[in-house]
Amino acid sequence: MSNDDTGQRPALRFHSTVLDAPDANELAAFYRRLLGWETRTDEPGWVTLAAPGGGAGLSFQTEDAYVRPVWPAGPGDPQMSMHLDIAVDDLDAASAHAVTAGATVAEFQPQDDVRVHLDPAGHPFCLFLDA
Repeated sequence: MSNDDTGQRPALRFHSTVLDAPDANELAAFYRRLLGWETRTDEPGWVTLAAPGGGAGLSFQTEDAYVRPVWPAGPGDPQMSMHLDIAVDDLDAASAHAVTAGATVAEFQPQDDVRVHLDPAGHPFCLFLDA
């Protein structure tokens, strides 16, 4: 029987999502520009950004063997393992801001109310209208 079955689940707190990159500081700087979040931790090869008002942050880890994902991935391409969804009020303005911060707009856009972008390390992220 697991701890969940007995109601004795240990205290678990979601802290952050971690993105690997060839340069953690460079990718963290992009997300700092994009989101306007403050730096919580800044160490060689490791940076954490703090979400305003608390909650889970976003962390970045230098990975020497990092392989840039391809989106959308085809057969044999390095696939993304996750992506970030970011709610926005104005899709065009948010997309322009993301590009100014250093993102590129992905060629393939599967939905009209979502804009897929690639961060400088190639991780896809989606801007979507928060209706």
